[in-house]
Amino acid sequence: MAGWGWARAVRGLLLDVSGVLYDSGADGGVPIAGSAEAVRRIKASGLKLQLCTNETQATRENFVRKLRAMGFDVSVAEVTAPAPAACRLLKERGLRPHLLVHDDLIPEFAEIDKTNPNCVVLGDAAENFTYANLNKAFQLLIGMEKPVLISLGKGRYYKETDGLKLDVGAYMKALEYACDIQAEVVGKPAKRFFESALAELGVPPEQAIMIGDDIVSDVGGAQQCGMRALQVRTGKYRPSDENHPEVKPDAYVNNLAEAVDIILQQL
Repeated sequence: MAGWGWARAVRGLLLDVSGVLYDSGADGGVPIAGSAEAVRRIKASGLKLQLCTNETQATRENFVRKLRAMGFDVSVAEVTAPAPAACRLLKERGLRPHLLVHDDLIPEFAEIDKTNPNCVVLGDAAENFTYANLNKAFQLLIGMEKPVLISLGKGRYYKETDGLKLDVGAYMKALEYACDIQAEVVGKPAKRFFESALAELGVPPEQAIMIGDDIVSDVGGAQQCGMRALQVRTGKYRPSDENHPEVKPDAYVNNLAEAVDIILQQL
């Protein structure tokens, strides 16, 4: 049992999705071995569960439909994602976005006024990250008296079945540099996003554990909110993560199944 103190006094788990539950891909992706059963075991144990994802290539409804088709017992209410959080922010501040997002995410913004944009919202637009589209976003921002760039996450890259792919953070940085501005991040690792996920989980940070594959967005972001955080050696994990100069997980685990084994043994 030595070294497993991080697994004690837990009431709820926040799980990253891509790289923890499954590896995404053009064919929809493939589950990581043991992950669907691990989710079932979490629920059977009585622990609370919330998926905390920066997924911005689909609406939550379609995202959950895909996960359920892979064998994951999850519901829309168990998903904390950036687009709904961004919509709340836009409404609160009277912002009208120009959207540079994936086509499949656009329905999330159906109730948002997009006429005469006074901000740009950037998501993981994948094939929509063309020069023309990025330049349009740049032109809008550079022409604003007070440019507002909202980025749905700031990841550098993620893993698909055919290798690593550039994430939204790379394009966010390009627009920040070109316009000499700083983006507002809605999604991991933003503290407000983790606080929202914890509120939906219904558990205080000291009784929650975040499990993810991203050393900065998942682990670092969660720890800044007072949570414990584990890094799985699946998804985008790379051995060099274990020498990160600033972020040290509470533990490394080979996969979600191993993390759940340890946590359930400590209940």
